[in-house]
Amino acid sequence: MEAMRHASTFLRFPAPPDISSPSYALVVLNQRLPRFAPVLWSHAKLRVFADGGANRVYDGMPNLFPEIDPMEVRHRYKPDIIRGDMDSIRPEVKEFYVNMGVKVEDVSYDQDTTDLHKCVNYVCDSMDELAKSNLTEATYSSQFCILIAGALGGRFDHEAGNINVLYKFSNIRIILLSDDCLIQLLPKTHCHEIHIQSSVEGPHCGLVPIGAPSASTTTTGLQWDLIDTGMSFGGLISTSNIVREDRITVKSDTDLLWTISIKKDF
Repeated sequence: MEAMRHASTFLRFPAPPDISSPSYALVVLNQRLPRFAPVLWSHAKLRVFADGGANRVYDGMPNLFPEIDPMEVRHRYKPDIIRGDMDSIRPEVKEFYVNMGVKVEDVSYDQDTTDLHKCVNYVCDSMDELAKSNLTEATYSSQFCILIAGALGGRFDHEAGNINVLYKFSNIRIILLSDDCLIQLLPKTHCHEIHIQSSVEGPHCGLVPIGAPSASTTTTGLQWDLIDTGMSFGGLISTSNIVREDRITVKSDTDLLWTISIKKDF
């Protein structure tokens, strides 16, 4: 089984020389901006606000730069597009970005998908088609990822919907981010090597079988490694585990969610 490598190099620039840093798009949702949002923004290839995510950047980015005039900050952080149902963005925020020439796309006709799903669809459609056609799904997912800022916190049904998007787009590396942690899917189609960026993440971590029970999961590099272990809700799940090595390996017969804490002081 082919190994898929993962590293949170988007939190750490420049990336370590021995680990490649994939290109990524940034999607901002309608929850509090993580304090490291400017770092994510500065290296993103594409920047998308999901409806009320525009409010969060308009209000929140100036708070991260108290020494700079708020309007200067707002002009600096201009998205490529605002997309969603348009039921959350405030009128004055919408007007501000429209006056800056930002495209605002109302897709409220589609009530079967969330704003995040709509934005991920847009990112996928915007990627270079030739590059995509020349890559396998495994390579594609390792060379490009989508970071979702403001994905956690607030209503639980919104969080569950965001996690569901990870499963709907399981061939793409999508990472949900908050101030406290990140979450990503580890598909069962691969074994996984997770290279820990210890200056910015850990040590607390977890592996959660949300989609289906696991009859067999094996890990290395954790304080409490799993060895051909079954996991399921109502039984054992690996929460509050701790990374002990710079390289974690995971192999499972089902898709797992990987989560790791993000340090407060980086």
